Amino acid sequence: MKILASFSGGKDSILSLDRIIDKGHTPVGLVVTINSEGNSWFHDINIEILEAVSESLNIPIFFCPCKTGEMYTNDYDKALKQIVALTGAKGCVFGDIDIEAHRAWCQERADNLKITAFFPLWKQNRAELVNEFVEKGYKTLIKKVNKKYLSPNYLGRTIDRQLLKEFENLGIDPCGENGEYHTLVYDGPKFDKKINLKLGRITEDEYCHSRDIELVREPQ
Repeated sequence: MKILASFSGGKDSILSLDRIIDKGHTPVGLVVTINSEGNSWFHDINIEILEAVSESLNIPIFFCPCKTGEMYTNDYDKALKQIVALTGAKGCVFGDIDIEAHRAWCQERADNLKITAFFPLWKQNRAELVNEFVEKGYKTLIKKVNKKYLSPNYLGRTIDRQLLKEFENLGIDPCGENGEYHTLVYDGPKFDKKINLKLGRITEDEYCHSRDIELVREPQ
């Protein structure tokens, strides 16, 4: 089946995409919501990096501008309808794990367009999922942390077994499913090549610390 991926650039969306590809489905597009600053919602990844990820995965990318939280659902529905018509997709894969409200929202989006919603990670053990991600060889760094749970010292660190052990000792959910942290995947088995990145300044708002990250292009 031709499928779209509701894509954040983070580990859960990559792992769900990995699994759906391994089941024989064909991804025809990455659907990324973009905020008013021109970055991905929630993860704050810039368009240039997302385009590099799309190129390395050999999957077209479609940006869905959602300028405000109030208009997010309406804007998403409009964009997804256009993308489904353009690509001929019959399904969409989501990276949700166990938050019922999130799944219900995603299911409604798919139902409205009469396409199949896939949830490859649903109701699976969070620790097992992130360990599977690491064991498969994917590389992801921490892009954003919630001040309530983690210090900015964790920004830019790549998730590995050592970091997961630290999270366990701190009582942090290994998947960050409660918003403890957000990630950016830059390499792995479904990538043609590693995405080279440069860490920039640390910024903050009322709730989070974020790390600016820039794409490093290879010399021509």
